[in-house]
Amino acid sequence: MTPRTQTQTQTQTQTQARTRTVARPATPQRENGEKRGVHGTLVKVLLHRRTDRGMSLEPYASRCVRRGEIHELVTTDHRETAPGTRIDRVGFLGFVELGCGGVLDRGDGVWLGDTRVGTVLGFDACHFPNHYNILIDAGRLLTGDDLRLRPELPVRFHPAD
Repeated sequence: MTPRTQTQTQTQTQTQARTRTVARPATPQRENGEKRGVHGTLVKVLLHRRTDRGMSLEPYASRCVRRGEIHELVTTDHRETAPGTRIDRVGFLGFVELGCGGVLDRGDGVWLGDTRVGTVLGFDACHFPNHYNILIDAGRLLTGDDLRLRPELPVRFHPAD
């Protein structure tokens, strides 16, 4: 091997060493950092429940919402979160006007006044773009009457832990 060939070989080896991909252990990549809670005010109370509603769970685990939007709060005892899941058993709490924009995520806690009602299960968009049905896993079908809700009651969506 000539000195020139030897130098070329060394250079190629060094370049390959620098560009070689190092295998790293597979670790789940975190997607979500901290976020602020979303809050609003109850503007209308609903009193009924249904066992044949036929809502359909949207394929999204989160939805961006804007200040001033009005959305419906619906409780359920369903737990399945697969996209398109049919949600029949529901209790209607009422409509909330949002006081700030933000992101609502599956698993966020839902508070009406001082009462923790449950966690966001997901969203049904059958009335969108007018409003979303925000589906709340409450473990049972609660209505505005059950919780003695009144207009102007504060509503909070607290970020999941």
